[in-house]
Amino acid sequence: MTAAIAVRGLEKSFGDQRVLRGVDFEVEHGSIFALLGSNGAGKTTVVRTLATLLRPDAGTASVNGFDVARQEADVRASISLTGQYAAVDEILTGRENLLLVARLRHVPDAADVADRVLERFDLTDAANRRVATYSGGMRRRLDIAMSLIGAPRVIFLDEPTTGLDPQARLGVWRCVAEAAAQGATILLTTHYLDEAEHLANRIAILHDGRILVNGTPAELKALLPPSRVEYVERQPTLEDVFFALVGDERNPTTDSGALS
Repeated sequence: MTAAIAVRGLEKSFGDQRVLRGVDFEVEHGSIFALLGSNGAGKTTVVRTLATLLRPDAGTASVNGFDVARQEADVRASISLTGQYAAVDEILTGRENLLLVARLRHVPDAADVADRVLERFDLTDAANRRVATYSGGMRRRLDIAMSLIGAPRVIFLDEPTTGLDPQARLGVWRCVAEAAAQGATILLTTHYLDEAEHLANRIAILHDGRILVNGTPAELKALLPPSRVEYVERQPTLEDVFFALVGDERNPTTDSGALS
């Protein structure tokens, strides 16, 4: 079976600036692939090229077996793209946003589909509120929920948790994992190391327009020698303090009153 995404020698320049310098990778069907890199590494350019929003200068790329340069309509029909900023209509309610997407994609029983998605993403209580009243985390969850309408085979998530608080990030992580469990192939870009490690089956590190390494989290960790084990008293981190106070979604048994 061909890969869900296959990229070979991808190059892209903007004027004199070479952004992609021969990128190669594959993404297996039903997996989560993280493209990890600092700001300006070329992650968004890769996603926009695969989503047919940019044309490559050289190399080839296919999504679901369709060439991104020659079969744009077929690629677009089988993907969903969530960019760095939530593409939601603030005037509409959350439910109306989902209904709009469902009808644009000619999904049967749009109302039932919208209600199921709202429940799946913990947005039922806010379904009839205007999105302008939503928090950043709620908007991002709604944005990802909209991207799942119509069961796209490949989902591109471009830095989906940038600017979110720790709780909202965990909520988005849960949504991404659930989408993959439903059979979607997900290409996720991020500059958060913990995010890539937590979600991805495979990780590629993109730097200066080139893939430096590509492997499973375990394979990447094996590139460095193991650390020397030392026993030290561990001080709590700010993250530990935060979750102890507000409730730890990482561990539902955490007592939110532990610091009182």
